[in-house]
Amino acid sequence: MAFGLGWRLHGDGGTPAPGEVVRPDERLSWGRTAGLGAQHVVAMFGATFVAPVLMGLDPNLAVMLSGVATVMFLLITRGRIPSYLGSSLSFVGVAASIKAAGGSVQTVTGAMLVVGVVLLAAGLVVHALGARIVHAVLPPVVTGAVVMIIGFNLAPVVARTYWPQDQWIALLTMAFTLAAMVVMRGFWSRIAVFLGLVFGYAASWLFDRVFGEINSATASGEVTDHNRVDFSGVGSADWFGLPSLHAPDFKLSAVLLALPVVIALIAENAGHVKAVAEMTGDDLDPELGRAIAADGAASVLSTSVGGPATTTYAENIGVMAATRVYSTAAYFAAAAFAILCGLCPKFGAVVAATPGGVLGGITVVLYGMIGLLGAKIWHENKVDLGNPLNLVPIAAGVIIGIGNVSLEFTDDFQLDGIPLGTIVTIVGYHVLRLFAPPHLKSEPPLVDAAVPGGTSEPGGERA
Repeated sequence: MAFGLGWRLHGDGGTPAPGEVVRPDERLSWGRTAGLGAQHVVAMFGATFVAPVLMGLDPNLAVMLSGVATVMFLLITRGRIPSYLGSSLSFVGVAASIKAAGGSVQTVTGAMLVVGVVLLAAGLVVHALGARIVHAVLPPVVTGAVVMIIGFNLAPVVARTYWPQDQWIALLTMAFTLAAMVVMRGFWSRIAVFLGLVFGYAASWLFDRVFGEINSATASGEVTDHNRVDFSGVGSADWFGLPSLHAPDFKLSAVLLALPVVIALIAENAGHVKAVAEMTGDDLDPELGRAIAADGAASVLSTSVGGPATTTYAENIGVMAATRVYSTAAYFAAAAFAILCGLCPKFGAVVAATPGGVLGGITVVLYGMIGLLGAKIWHENKVDLGNPLNLVPIAAGVIIGIGNVSLEFTDDFQLDGIPLGTIVTIVGYHVLRLFAPPHLKSEPPLVDAAVPGGTSEPGGERA
């Protein structure tokens, strides 16, 4: 199937029989394909617009560009890897740190664009040298630590920015989101973050009606009396129009802060490619480099006009697992729906009115989950933290990253938090490995050899 186009009709195009699967180069009837596409949009919607809201970017633009990025990914991977590309949550903490240091949204998108370029280059290297290079440079012990640093470095953002805006709404939203993730079943549990946002929004509106205005800090830090939900911008917004675009701005300090996220994105892509390979039964190991490069190229395109960086979405892989329909035609349909949704400014105005307390309740769960994915990577790859070679550099890097420890070189340049913790972790591990006694450094399994016909799964971004 050249460039992911030209699908064979599966059977009569109706619902597949029990036990049957619809392969990537097949499709159901166009009506059913459109329905599956809409389902994929719902699955990705929560995280795709929550991420730009948390980073201060235009959610309309993010949703529209997720559709464009998905089409781009499917074409580059020649339709072999059915996946949806949405907004990456791995940059949320980076964005908060950049803004705390005086950076703008243009600075944030500039830093993400550079990460996209590096990810694209990494994908080309992996494509040329083979998937085993990923595991050689970034073994699970290192990847897990970096993902943990990226997640837990976000804790002060919750404690100092979002939660204080409305602690009771934050608490209620957190409780509902936790319950939705654990108690709900199937598809509903997969969109628990989205449901938590809707619940918090409704609760905030109800609190305004019952208790009146709240006296608290706004997102700008100013303490005022204000309604939790402000719809003033919704009524004036148009039903149809182009999202707001902006050019990126590049600052070295912001770029260095964002670069460690490359490791998380490579790990995430590897995990998702393996998951798709296991479901479809195809050997996608040779496609890993192409998938990483496609994600990088899509991120460059998105950030160059003011959107967020992208990543493959586990939520949509879950939809495929539930439906057993792996047709890339459904993803093209989903991309078309997303592009149409992104062209509705009124939708963006509703999202932009999300109360700070709601974001506090969601982020306290979300940020912790991102960090704990690092522990998940260690567990799934049986990392031995009793081995000093694994324990010592990781312990130092994690504390530096979480505690935001800084190292000043000049008055204008310093490394701190995520970048410094990542450097200590990676350099410390590989340097210590050179001098460690033989019994501490048995060779880790290569990506290619970890799973017959696939890649080892270092973990994903969301649950």
